[in-house]
Amino acid sequence: MSQNAPLDPAKMSRRRQIIETYKMSREVDRTLGLWLLGSFLIFGGIGFALFWALPPSGGTFSLIMSIIGALLFGSLGAMIVFGRRAQRAAYNRLEGQVGAGARALTMLRRGWKLDEVVGFTKQQDMVHRVVGPPGIVLVGEGNPHRLRPLMTSERKKHERVASETPIHEIFVGNDEGQVPLPKLVRHVQKLGRQVKPAEITDVLQRLKALDAQRPKVPLPRGPVPTSMKGMRQNMKGR
Repeated sequence: MSQNAPLDPAKMSRRRQIIETYKMSREVDRTLGLWLLGSFLIFGGIGFALFWALPPSGGTFSLIMSIIGALLFGSLGAMIVFGRRAQRAAYNRLEGQVGAGARALTMLRRGWKLDEVVGFTKQQDMVHRVVGPPGIVLVGEGNPHRLRPLMTSERKKHERVASETPIHEIFVGNDEGQVPLPKLVRHVQKLGRQVKPAEITDVLQRLKALDAQRPKVPLPRGPVPTSMKGMRQNMKGR
């Protein structure tokens, strides 16, 4: 395997995932190390004070427990800050790249099915599809004027095979009526629950026939997808 090949987070240990995520985040956020050090010291100081105040206060035992508390609180605080800063850095890396919306959508967890580039133009405008609790979510990214007829076409295709399923349209971008890339995942999650799990399975089966009629267009691969997948695993439990 080439040394320059993209790393697969699924094949990494937890420690390696964190290291690689830190390296990639550091390229965008030069102050990341200072943020981690500062959060460790601040949260560590809080932990030390809390454990020192617990009875019986004073003595060797209290000192040992306070040090342990400081390490636990400091590590927890640093990991929370690391998760937030690394996620922001990952979005900054994605901004302006082809397929950035699809990469961001990989942050969705269980219960969501993402299909990249179900519709596209020669100018690299594209529509992605997410199936989940809200129903079918069509996510477009690219030139708004070219995207609207493409989105309309995709909506009609999906309505033919899943007419009773709610279909939502989202345009990624920073203009009025669009959803900024960093807010995309949260926006999709806030669409609510309109479809039951059993119905989602039925919808996915119907969409297979639709997808079989068109070619798949692979998105450019590289270190950015690795960053987002690593972030998704590192953010679990938040």
